[in-house]
Amino acid sequence: MKSIMPLQVWILTFAFWQNAGFNPEELNRARDSQDRGALEHLAGQLSGVADKQLNDVQAQYHFALTESYLAEVAMETGDKNAARAAAEAGMKAAERATMLKPDVAAYHRLLGTLCGQAIPANVISGLRYGHCAQDEVKRAIDLDPKAAENYLSRGVGNYYLPAALGGGADAAIKDFQKAIELDPKSAEAHLWLGLALRKANRDAEARKELESALRLNPARVWAKQQLAKTPEK
Repeated sequence: MKSIMPLQVWILTFAFWQNAGFNPEELNRARDSQDRGALEHLAGQLSGVADKQLNDVQAQYHFALTESYLAEVAMETGDKNAARAAAEAGMKAAERATMLKPDVAAYHRLLGTLCGQAIPANVISGLRYGHCAQDEVKRAIDLDPKAAENYLSRGVGNYYLPAALGGGADAAIKDFQKAIELDPKSAEAHLWLGLALRKANRDAEARKELESALRLNPARVWAKQQLAKTPEK
């Protein structure tokens, strides 16, 4: 029996994606391993689907979510401009999702997250996207106050927002603690709580949270990097 040639493997893989559609496990693996190439490839595929299916809310959401993960990894690897480009690429799809299904918290949360991800590359972007980031996440919390992801998103925003403007480490810590209260197994909430505690100069507590994040998700490269940067005392 002849072995399958690389071109045939590529064709089968493409057919699988076309038939099976969005694959959240594949997306998470690419994010966790900081594989920008894989995320860019997935975003390209999903962009085509979203463009062809403008009234399919899931197609819009999946494309926007992939761009958000790409923006996240770009930020983690120090490429703020690429993060902004990815965030802006996903915004229209996220906006369309909120218009198609205005009462779904996840769509508002994603739009708010994308707006926030576009800000760090340029201060002017803060003026352009700041209200979107805050208002959309607030809308998500109003729609679903028991979703841990909503407080996680607000906490990330507060982590980057200066205390003088209502954010800061203390505000972020409260949000991440609320997210963990609602979902103790959220690796991302523990990760971000660790970062906020470190920002507040509470290094010993920060290490415990980062270690918890890695126990829950050992594949998360950024969590490993942040733990390595955190003093033991």
